[in-house]
Amino acid sequence: MSDNRIFGTHRTWEDWFGMLLGVLIMVSPWFPLQVDDAIDVERTHLILNSFVVGMLVLGIAQLEYVALHRWEEVAGILLGLWLVASPFVLGYSADQMLRLWHIALGGLVAIMGALALWQDWNLSEQELAKHSQ
Repeated sequence: MSDNRIFGTHRTWEDWFGMLLGVLIMVSPWFPLQVDDAIDVERTHLILNSFVVGMLVLGIAQLEYVALHRWEEVAGILLGLWLVASPFVLGYSADQMLRLWHIALGGLVAIMGALALWQDWNLSEQELAKHSQ
């Protein structure tokens, strides 16, 4: 029999991992293995998108570390889904490596948000407040 407590309890490493994902998203336009490393006016929208989404993911993960609320997990899921969809919506899906990075990182953010929401679904507000202690 498997022990459900491993994934059944919100752990602080999940918040630290979310912070790491936020930083990785912010710097993703400059990851190695990019096909075209030239930064020009046409790439500013994807750089801005990466920076804003990364900052929001980082900020939400920090909030979860300090004071846990369900809206933070929902926001994380939405940000992850936006990052997955943004190459197609903003028109940079031709940049295959960045598209792959954003789909992978966005998927991880959405999965971590869904895991945290599942872990905290039945907790009361008082139990959520004890997370940072």
